[in-house]
Amino acid sequence: RLDGLTQEDVEGADLGGELACSFSTGDEQPILLAMGIVASEEPARGIVQVAGYVEDVTAPGGFDGMLDDPTFTGQGKTINIVLTGEATEGGESPPRPATLTYERADGASRTFEGEWQCGP
Repeated sequence: RLDGLTQEDVEGADLGGELACSFSTGDEQPILLAMGIVASEEPARGIVQVAGYVEDVTAPGGFDGMLDDPTFTGQGKTINIVLTGEATEGGESPPRPATLTYERADGASRTFEGEWQCGP
């Protein structure tokens, strides 16, 4: 299970990076938050809350690598984001419809429908 990230979870994470991306299911709190550096080979770093525990995930390619269908990996997990439509709003960093598929090492998986938003 993936739970919403609290402000304390975010403040306690050392994500670094210049710009962020997040996946939300319509609730107030995102279930994945990641930050990366533009035009960098340094991986983007993110967090998810799995069954009450905040865990780290990474995706290759910095911020730019998170823009279109990124894959995050962490201890015993893979998280795939697949964009499913065009931006739903205007502006500099509009949300886009997407699915998040969380796959555990034991083969279990769960898919969430929501929005992927990247930018400042």
